Amino acid sequence: MLSFKNPLIIALDVDTIAQAEYFVDILGPYAGGFKVGMQLYNSVGPGAVHRLREKRAPVFVDLKLHDIPNTVAGAARVLTRHGASILNVHAAGGAAMMAAAVNASRDEAARAGSKPPLVIAVTVLTSVSQDVFNKEIGITGPIKEQVVKWALLAKEAGLDGVVASPLEITPIREACGKDFVIITPGVRPAGSAANDQKRTMTPGEAVKLGATYLVVGRPVTAAPDPVMALRTILDEIRLSSASDN
Repeated sequence: MLSFKNPLIIALDVDTIAQAEYFVDILGPYAGGFKVGMQLYNSVGPGAVHRLREKRAPVFVDLKLHDIPNTVAGAARVLTRHGASILNVHAAGGAAMMAAAVNASRDEAARAGSKPPLVIAVTVLTSVSQDVFNKEIGITGPIKEQVVKWALLAKEAGLDGVVASPLEITPIREACGKDFVIITPGVRPAGSAANDQKRTMTPGEAVKLGATYLVVGRPVTAAPDPVMALRTILDEIRLSSASDN
């Protein structure tokens, strides 16, 4: 498993290896790592992960596994074999499913003599508003309360952390401790469009609250100068971290 050199993970929401390699080549010297999600993985397949690893880029494979425990365990083994640095499952799949994923990934890594990937649980998508959460998804109560419940369940199941919006960082950190990994999408630099994200925060604010990793896509990859956009975010993160010291 390759290590992330800083908290910033760039989402490669593109269709081709050529597009992904372009962003890895220009952003690799600065980014902490890269995310391969459903768009690129379903377009190209696991070759996308292998190609990024050949370029020494840590990869967060974001497929949000959610199925019966045996099926998820099998998928976790495969993604571990492909060299994912991080993989994720849905917390809504329950404790048995989450435990199956983490146990399978650790067994596969031990068999290969490699370091296991972080296994992370997705809580509530950052595109989901409170109104949608209650009225369409049908879960009563505040999003924050459910996110913390799922984070605690993930921790009990042996997972390394969760994916959650920046608005839930503080209660998760309070409930699950300082070593629990929190991956935060829905991060938008000041002045950026929110796009389809509903629960957002700036990178500096998210890091200050205790996010472990930030996932940023369009504000960097769709910028006129992606390198400048990425470096601006890193500067904001560093300034925020320095203000805490």
